[in-house]
Amino acid sequence: MPVIASVFALVLLAYSGRYGYHRDELYFLAAGRRLDWSYPDQPPLSPLLARLTTVIDPDSLWVMRLPAVAAATFVVVCAGWMAGELGGGRGARAVAAAAVASSALMMGAGHLFGTTVFDLAAWSLICVLVLKLARDPRWWLVIGVVVGLGLQSKVLLIVPVVALAAALAVTGQRKLFATRYFGFAVGIASVMSLPYLWWQAGNGWPQWAMSRAIAGGSSGTSDSPITFVLLQFGLFGTLFVPLWGYGLWRLWHSRWRAFPVAYAGLFVLFLATGGKAYYLGGMYPVLLAAGSVGAAAWLGTSGKRWAAVGSAAVVTALMSAVVFLPVLPVEALPASPVLAINYDAGETIGWPRYVEQIAAARPAGAAILTADSGEAGAIERFGGEFDLPTPHSGHNAYWWWGPPPDSATVVLTVGIDRERVAALCSIVEPAGVLDNGFDIDNDVQGEPMFVCRNPIRPWSQVWPELRVLG
Repeated sequence: MPVIASVFALVLLAYSGRYGYHRDELYFLAAGRRLDWSYPDQPPLSPLLARLTTVIDPDSLWVMRLPAVAAATFVVVCAGWMAGELGGGRGARAVAAAAVASSALMMGAGHLFGTTVFDLAAWSLICVLVLKLARDPRWWLVIGVVVGLGLQSKVLLIVPVVALAAALAVTGQRKLFATRYFGFAVGIASVMSLPYLWWQAGNGWPQWAMSRAIAGGSSGTSDSPITFVLLQFGLFGTLFVPLWGYGLWRLWHSRWRAFPVAYAGLFVLFLATGGKAYYLGGMYPVLLAAGSVGAAAWLGTSGKRWAAVGSAAVVTALMSAVVFLPVLPVEALPASPVLAINYDAGETIGWPRYVEQIAAARPAGAAILTADSGEAGAIERFGGEFDLPTPHSGHNAYWWWGPPPDSATVVLTVGIDRERVAALCSIVEPAGVLDNGFDIDNDVQGEPMFVCRNPIRPWSQVWPELRVLG
């Protein structure tokens, strides 16, 4: 297992600096410059970590992605630990770790700095600790800390936590809660969440509005119901579907049938509420771990059987790497199926070029107003060499950070359509379109720029109308 985890980490590190920043990473950097107890679309942990990486090297994408690599590698290690807790030996731990390490979800999440990989790491550790509860209820205290910390990365963590707790209660494991340590755990997690809740309450619970927008399809990675179902068979590789399916069966016929119950409940919940396919991804490491215990016993000492499992892991890993890591040259992406499968790959292309074009289009002294946080974050990251001012945007946290000054009579808009700009200014002049130079269709490619002169109303008055969550 240590060898598998080490190889996995080295592969992620080897490709961590290719292509460029993801739009969300640029946004995390911007949020990290404005540390707060919460943001309209996320808790504070990811911006804080992004800020800490800039202390090491403010210009290194490789350094920024180190926490993501560490968190993804930790999930691989947790898969092996879960197999051990379920009675597996060295072989079972290796199979579980290899199945998780080779997966599309872990390569994709581990390659990019974002809330998903930290959420997966927290949930994987919680599963390990729940398996330990039967031997020592004091593990509840650690669970409380992990839940509290995990909620600082992604509030969605509370959904599987509650689902698993309910599943434990209805499957004959209620005695696990009959200890004062459970109450302490709830208290620890609640206290750790208070600053986030205080900020959200004081600002009208914007993250709840954000979640409704995502469920309605506003995110670039939103899934239709049929896509949600089909992607469950690809998150950890089609070759390992029998393994996690077998793990589901094994857990159902063990004292830990709470995990299959929680899986089923979460599947129905996310499907019904418009959740993304990867929301269910945290359940698969424990299913694969359970399947690996039985599989290792079946493999025995047969070299051919072990070779078949190893081949499945290698094939899955290669397919996952080609699609979810920046393996192909940028020039080869438009002709490949990568962008059709991996939306996020396109969002890592062209940001320095876009900012250069924005700088060329900007009249001297003009403020900048962008359609979304990715464009604004890119300007903050790469605009220094062009002496660009701090941009403004109505998107997510940028709206909270304020409008252009009312004294700004000339504003360059980026990514906002002409009709909307015409409603803001009396004079609208085309200033070109953004082009990444690779004919890669991402969310910014082809977006228009306009010079907006003589605002019809002061920016402070129009600002409430420009707020966008999603």
